[in-house]
Amino acid sequence: MPKNKPSQADSDIFAAVADYFKMLSEASRLQILACLKSGPMNVMELTEATGLGQANLSKHLKVLTQAGIVIRQPKGTSAFYEIADPMIFELCELVCDRISERILQQAENLKALQNTKTIF
Repeated sequence: MPKNKPSQADSDIFAAVADYFKMLSEASRLQILACLKSGPMNVMELTEATGLGQANLSKHLKVLTQAGIVIRQPKGTSAFYEIADPMIFELCELVCDRISERILQQAENLKALQNTKTIF
């Protein structure tokens, strides 16, 4: 039985998913998201928390906002940024857990390999 070829709609969805993951492929953006996990922060607070320069931080915040991952809320003379969908943290935790498991397995494999070297 032949497999179904992905439709144009499927291709569009795949492209959207790839774009979403591109937003998360930058370490600075992940650092920003981690800071925002505790609640909304303004640019000054994020600059202090992340150690990123203000221009660099603003660039990443703009990208995250345009992607719909972060919401910008003006309050008085400043703007506060917050996570648009907390589900992002479940996704990140799932990935982090998987990577941690892989690293632990690699460490165990390396240790086993080193133990066999000492036999010779």
